[in-house]
Amino acid sequence: MFAANSRYANLKTYTVTLPGGQIVTATRLPKPHLAVLLQGYHTRVQKDRLDNLAARYLSDPTLFWQLCDANDTPSAVSLTARPLIGIPTGGA
Repeated sequence: MFAANSRYANLKTYTVTLPGGQIVTATRLPKPHLAVLLQGYHTRVQKDRLDNLAARYLSDPTLFWQLCDANDTPSAVSLTARPLIGIPTGGA
């Protein structure tokens, strides 16, 4: 259901029945993996996109979620207001 490098890849799923009777599969948000910021910080400019930063620093644009985890935020939108984005070590 999720890509192998997704933060959700190894999480268990469960089913939920919605008020209309539809059954959907869901997963809980994972706890952030607070990575060591050995690469330091990136000073964000207005046109920066997280996928481009992930490609630049982590060698994979789909790992933008690792930037979110390293900065203790579950949402990529939350990082757009930050002047500094911590860059974790690692990658795929």
